[in-house]
Amino acid sequence: MTAPIRVLVCDDQALVRTGFATIIGAQPDLEVVGECADGRAAVDLAARLQPDVVVMDVRMPVLDGIEATRLLAGAGVPHPVKVLVVTTFNLDEYVYEALRAGASGFLLKDAPPAQLLHGIRTVASGAALLAPEVTRRLVGRYAGRIRPPQPTDSALTPRELEVLRLLADGLSNGEIAAALVISPETVKTYVSRILTKLDLRDRVQAVVYAYRRGLVS
Repeated sequence: MTAPIRVLVCDDQALVRTGFATIIGAQPDLEVVGECADGRAAVDLAARLQPDVVVMDVRMPVLDGIEATRLLAGAGVPHPVKVLVVTTFNLDEYVYEALRAGASGFLLKDAPPAQLLHGIRTVASGAALLAPEVTRRLVGRYAGRIRPPQPTDSALTPRELEVLRLLADGLSNGEIAAALVISPETVKTYVSRILTKLDLRDRVQAVVYAYRRGLVS
């Protein structure tokens, strides 16, 4: 049998933290290895417990979730930990910064338990979790503030740029395939090429890149 996915839960609200831990711990393929109430404790515990995924709140005392994510998964971290940011909608202005800090994805706190579990498994597998239904609302709302004037990257072909724009719009592979009248397998190939050419880790970083380059308005 495969070892369970080891999860560290970090949230300053005890009820939320306990609720997450209860939901996660009830799954045979998931194991809660620790809980904490602030970002500094999350960084320290992650170094000691070596979880596969950290479920991270954003606004917390001592060290907020964004800085904690940067220390756990940011550029230059030798052994990055996968971080799933969970936030309330009224904190959406922080989500972009969390993704830039290295988070592998985000969910809203009012998501049903099944989405939380799916998010943990998705992030643990090495994929990114960027909920299509909230991508434009969370990231696009701040595009004017976060987007510096930069030229379009010439490394991508026109078709790859088209795929990147649709990806940044929150479309799934199936929806991109339908929009461009190509197969989902072809979309996967394009996404893989885009990530390789731009030296990006996952779809989350691709969305951030697209907004910073002004490819999405």
